[in-house]
Amino acid sequence: MEQEGVRVSIYDQVYYLRSGTDRAHLETVARFVDQRMSTIAAKTQTVDTVRIAVLAALHIADELLCLRQDYESLRGRVETKSRQYAALLEEALEPAAPVAGTGD
Repeated sequence: MEQEGVRVSIYDQVYYLRSGTDRAHLETVARFVDQRMSTIAAKTQTVDTVRIAVLAALHIADELLCLRQDYESLRGRVETKSRQYAALLEEALEPAAPVAGTGD
């Protein structure tokens, strides 16, 4: 089944996009890019659309890379804690060693 196109507007330009994701997701992504470009345009007061698009791409890429770094750090901490908890659980579930001198 072929995905139908989605009409989106980004920084006053209309684009027809196709993607394996659903329509609502594509529209959300387009709104995000449009908002980022509008924010940058207002802050820089530039009218060069290509410059605004590149600056928006840089901001989005920076955010993505920071989130990836945070994710990897969090993943590492979760893996460490999981190993610690697994070791504690194994220790708690081990049969108790017989105490010397009890005649067992």
